[in-house]
Amino acid sequence: MLRIGIIGLGDISKIHLPVIKGYEQAELTAACDIDEGLREAVKGVPFYQDYQMMLEEEDLDCVHICLPHHLHYPAVKAAVEQGVHVLLEKPLADNLADSRAIVELEENHPDVKICVSLQNRLNETVQELRAMVQSGAYGKITGLKGLVTWHRPKAYYEIKPWRSAMATAGGGVMINQSIHTLDLLQFIGGEIKAIRGSVDQLLDNGYDIEDTASAYIQFQNGATGLFFATNANAQNSSVEFQVTLEKAKLTIKDSILTIAQEGNKKEKVIEDQKLPGSKFYYGASHAKLITNFYQQLLENGDHYIHAKEAEVSMEMIDRIYESSRTKQTIPFNNQFQKESVEK
Repeated sequence: MLRIGIIGLGDISKIHLPVIKGYEQAELTAACDIDEGLREAVKGVPFYQDYQMMLEEEDLDCVHICLPHHLHYPAVKAAVEQGVHVLLEKPLADNLADSRAIVELEENHPDVKICVSLQNRLNETVQELRAMVQSGAYGKITGLKGLVTWHRPKAYYEIKPWRSAMATAGGGVMINQSIHTLDLLQFIGGEIKAIRGSVDQLLDNGYDIEDTASAYIQFQNGATGLFFATNANAQNSSVEFQVTLEKAKLTIKDSILTIAQEGNKKEKVIEDQKLPGSKFYYGASHAKLITNFYQQLLENGDHYIHAKEAEVSMEMIDRIYESSRTKQTIPFNNQFQKESVEK
């Protein structure tokens, strides 16, 4: 039986908790949040307001970290140094330096597993799209496109002010809303050669984070990618992810994968499972990611999303900021991607 802890009982914990409680070979053993009022969310479970104390006093196998971005690295470090496996909500950290520090923790503590919640990789549409691309049946990739047009009112930031500041969130629309799309661009497109990008503030909110970003991505295989994300849309529209191959065009939109070949007629391939309610656009693969990680813990397996994989999208964000600041195309030099290609 896996003894599970959770640090942070904010919005995303509401997706984690039912999965923890529903897994037969796991039990929620302890919970931590600085807000005493959230004790009711985990009634009957030992409650802490100091995660270091929880890690020292409880005999945990795994801890879910669901904290604001700037707290990811210190919490991961505390858990890893106690020998506790980590399931970390995205992003890896709030900046590239701390992201790399987490990768170093992973490398220096090989007996402790760190899984990062980039769960959209496990969506049925993404899994099928990747298999179709890798089959070679439709030729080589020539281009990719990832579009995220969502809505975040000022109240979203006022409720949780950490979201509105670079010092605590590490950014805006890229790190918070569209990091999954950035991750999928490199997950499908392969090793990146260079990025040129631009960030902007279309909304007059007075924050130091971007609400809109775009990028042109050059891949080592010769393909190009277009990324665009904004929180200035009037509503939360479906993410659109498209891969153009020599003999077909694969598109994920409204949680449905379609293929267009000769004549440009679209045919449905597969549809994702969806979450009920207004946040259906989040996708429903958290449960897959969590239960798979638990299985890897029980079997001492290695098939999960490692910190070194999650660091690639953090480097993409860093390069887009640098490009926007310098008005230059920025070379990409991610060690994990190079190792993956060499293998």
